[in-house]
Amino acid sequence: MKNPAIEQFENDLQQLRHLIDALPVCISYVDTNYRYQFINQVYIDWFGLPRSAVINKHMAEVIGDEAFLHVQPQVKRALSGETIAYETTVPYQHGGSRCISAQISPAIDHDGKVKGCYAMIIDISQRKKSEEQFHLHEERWQLALEGSGDGVWDWYPQTGIEILSDRLREIYGYKKEDIADLSEELDRRTHPDDLKQMHLDRQAHFDGKTPIYINEHRVQCKDGSWKWILTRGTVIQRDEEGKPTRVVGTHTDISERKQAEVALRESEERLRMALSATHQGLYDLNVLTGDAIVNPEYAHMLGFAHEGFQENKKNWIARVHTEDIPAAARAFREHLEGKSDEYRVEFRQKKASGEWAWILSVGAVVEWDRDGRAQRMLGTVLDITEKKKTEALIWQQANIDTLTGLPNRRMFYDRLDHDIKLSKRNKLALAVLFIDLDFFKEVNDTLGHSTGDALLVEAAHRLRNCVRESDTVARLGGDEFTVSLPEMHEENRAETIAQNIIRSMSTPFQLAGEEIYLSASVGITAYPRDADNLDDLIKHADQAMYAAKAQGRNRFSYFTPGLQTAALARLRMTNDLRTAIAENSLRVYFQPIVDIHSGKIQKAEALVRWLHPQRGFISPMEFIPIAETSGLIIAIGDLVFREALCWVRKWRELYRPDFQISINQSPVEFQGDQERYINWIHELALQNLPGQAISVEITEGLLLDASQKITSKLLQFRDAGIQVALDDFGTGYSSLSYLKKFDIDYLKIDQSFVRNLATDASDIVLPEAIIMMAHKLDLKVIAEGVETQQQHDLLKQAGCDFAQGYLFSKPLPPEEFEMLLQRQKT
Repeated sequence: MKNPAIEQFENDLQQLRHLIDALPVCISYVDTNYRYQFINQVYIDWFGLPRSAVINKHMAEVIGDEAFLHVQPQVKRALSGETIAYETTVPYQHGGSRCISAQISPAIDHDGKVKGCYAMIIDISQRKKSEEQFHLHEERWQLALEGSGDGVWDWYPQTGIEILSDRLREIYGYKKEDIADLSEELDRRTHPDDLKQMHLDRQAHFDGKTPIYINEHRVQCKDGSWKWILTRGTVIQRDEEGKPTRVVGTHTDISERKQAEVALRESEERLRMALSATHQGLYDLNVLTGDAIVNPEYAHMLGFAHEGFQENKKNWIARVHTEDIPAAARAFREHLEGKSDEYRVEFRQKKASGEWAWILSVGAVVEWDRDGRAQRMLGTVLDITEKKKTEALIWQQANIDTLTGLPNRRMFYDRLDHDIKLSKRNKLALAVLFIDLDFFKEVNDTLGHSTGDALLVEAAHRLRNCVRESDTVARLGGDEFTVSLPEMHEENRAETIAQNIIRSMSTPFQLAGEEIYLSASVGITAYPRDADNLDDLIKHADQAMYAAKAQGRNRFSYFTPGLQTAALARLRMTNDLRTAIAENSLRVYFQPIVDIHSGKIQKAEALVRWLHPQRGFISPMEFIPIAETSGLIIAIGDLVFREALCWVRKWRELYRPDFQISINQSPVEFQGDQERYINWIHELALQNLPGQAISVEITEGLLLDASQKITSKLLQFRDAGIQVALDDFGTGYSSLSYLKKFDIDYLKIDQSFVRNLATDASDIVLPEAIIMMAHKLDLKVIAEGVETQQQHDLLKQAGCDFAQGYLFSKPLPPEEFEMLLQRQKT
């Protein structure tokens, strides 16, 4: 039977093993034969070896003979009972090296004998690299470079004469006329604890033992404060006996660096303290019986008192959500069978209050019987409820239209793709309805956006009531809705639903004390009769909807191959747009982007405008899609770039040296020739402009399935210093992964989120989530469509960085925009 003290020690050690497994510190334990008995996860990550390939292996087998010979003396000292702390560089087994800070302590049993040693190692390669770069930089001093910020001295040891630069006097707060013999005064003001080493270092250089005199010491300035000084010097003249006759050098104020070093040491100490102080719940599970010993945090996390709390398999199953038990059981079984290095699973667990909490449990088997069967597992539990809420919010934002609660475009495409596959398998027809609200724009313009939004919400509700629960109703944007009707057993079912929708929309809307009359135009297309793929189904339904509008609205229309009216109109506009580009009839306007905290215009968005000779101003929403499909978007983009370059150079020279203009880039433009953007970058250089003078705005859709071609162009922008903004963030597939992958610099919150703030300040929760997420990823946030002071104030309070919208100015011709900059300057 084991000694109770030893058994308690082993229990504590096992609990500590799993605790430190999740920490970013390399922990290991070796016995007196230099064989590993324990390693944590960081150690596994360092060497890229599974735990089974390390345990019971000799250190030399794992880290290599060269590295073992390097650390063996320190390990040997620890095995003799000594605690060692040191920093060193350890070579890799397969090349390279790693700088480490290590502490090795003996493990002593109850008889006072050393049975092994513990090693705690922190990777300080980056810190060492920073220090080496710093020292390398300091060694490049030159006597004549007064502008470097260093103080320069020229000393004649045999006469005692020393010439000091004005900059050196400034470091200590003295003027030239304050004191004649400052060098003698500085010797008196040198910290007494540093004097001896300073003299030793200087004499070592005088004696030729060091190539350069280097010392760090503290000096009291004129105002009584202390500064850390790095002094460097070299003998440049000696007499016939080899004694120094002239020494030159510099004084560098390194106080900030010293403060940083202190902060780093404190950070490392806090990391060590985390080994003994953690708020995660810990459990020690008997795999055979299902009973577990837990720490107080485990019970408190679930709202129970630790005293009297018993954890076992029965109680655990009673608390875990029934939907999550299969996944947890599968993860547990796979770990026991050796299919995974650790047991890791997320599940919902009921707290003492009855609330559900999301829990992350991570564990590993630490003891086996002679037959290799698991006996004991150590693990941690962490409450990740808030993390799950944030993820749910992001998913909601990515898949659900925030105004109506309907699926957005992305989710509709997913649902329709599924419905097509289902119809193909069951050999049943499927219909797609494309619905547009007639005269909605007039309602919006007359009664305002808030009433328009309320109308869209009510229209969405009516649409849902017209279809089955298995059908999908989605809002693609604006006043456009789509419906997927899978598994149609009756041939005329789509027509019946279209008629119900038209009848429902014709019923007056009672909103804001007004009785509003609308109608709907509905386009119908069928699978597989009209198309056999998702894109063509939606496109044909859209064409059919426009045909219904052309026939007088408030009706439905089936897609037919003869629907060429809309196509002909698009052809005419394409020809007119080509003529406008050739005749230079397009104009570039600029809308200010304002620093939300200072109120200053720091940026502008370039927006193209088309004044048609017969139709007047044509909305970009109308001609940009045609430009994309016809390829004319390339010429338009180059025109906007040239205009933006011309004006940004002028405005940086006259008003703000850091002024920036953002340019919208269509996904179609990214599919073009790589040479185009190379020319852009070349043009920036010819204009003597940095890359930061231009920002490129892209949409989330571009990154959904980014090819190598698109990826290389985004990286090309990054390498040239051109910043990238993600436009209309939150209206498409909002993913955290591509924000980091493509080095996005700005997120532009879509105006649909901002517009809601005018009527319901509680809607700030979504913009706040986006802003918080962006700042965590070191991104700046620009809010679009800011029209009221209330919106501005809420966004400012939420920490937004920039704002854009009619509250500040509508898009303006460049001459009028420049007047804004002139007024701001004066």
